[in-house]
Amino acid sequence: MRIPAHSVCTAVRDDIVAGVYERGSRLTEEVLARRYGVSRVPVREALRTLEAEGFVVTRRHAGACVAEPTEQEAADVLEMRTLLEPLGAARAAQRRTEAHLKVLRGLVRLGQERARKGNSEDLRSLGGWFHETLAQACGSPSLTSMLTQLRHKIAWMYAVEPPVSPVESWAEHGAIVDAVARGDGERARALTALHAERAADAHRLRFSVAGERVRTSQHAVNMSGLRH
Repeated sequence: MRIPAHSVCTAVRDDIVAGVYERGSRLTEEVLARRYGVSRVPVREALRTLEAEGFVVTRRHAGACVAEPTEQEAADVLEMRTLLEPLGAARAAQRRTEAHLKVLRGLVRLGQERARKGNSEDLRSLGGWFHETLAQACGSPSLTSMLTQLRHKIAWMYAVEPPVSPVESWAEHGAIVDAVARGDGERARALTALHAERAADAHRLRFSVAGERVRTSQHAVNMSGLRH
């Protein structure tokens, strides 16, 4: 059975974000095909997609390599998120379904409960699911895709400090959902903008100007690294 290229792409992207492949390291089709148990065809397609997304670059005499974003590029990615997430929330207020609201409210209830108990690992996962669901609720596949890609990139480029007050952070999530439920796009936009700005302050680059990785954690980095 042929493995879809998008599945290979997801696997390679996740490993890049997790630091399995260091910034600047080569990504040979043969090695990747062997690692993921596929032929070189889906690997080749996956690398093209990842290059378009900015995770991979093609270098002369070296082929495909993990990209090495600069500090300015990393700052731009974080700024784009702070601009696009509020837009997504405003759209969600007009286009969300009852199913989206049910999931969002359930996540807020769980998040608030875990925040009171101080379970930080659960909060990371719940926060990611919250923002992913909010992005899906915007009713725009292209915007949802952009927000998801930005979250992947930010998880790759940044380590995130836990919020000083998780209870307050989840209260902000709850207020955003309330605005979305009422169809108040402007309030949803404003609340999400404030939330995104506060979250941005907790992000710390994983690499220096010289390209050295910052030793922030021994744990693998994944989407949960952006939970707040």
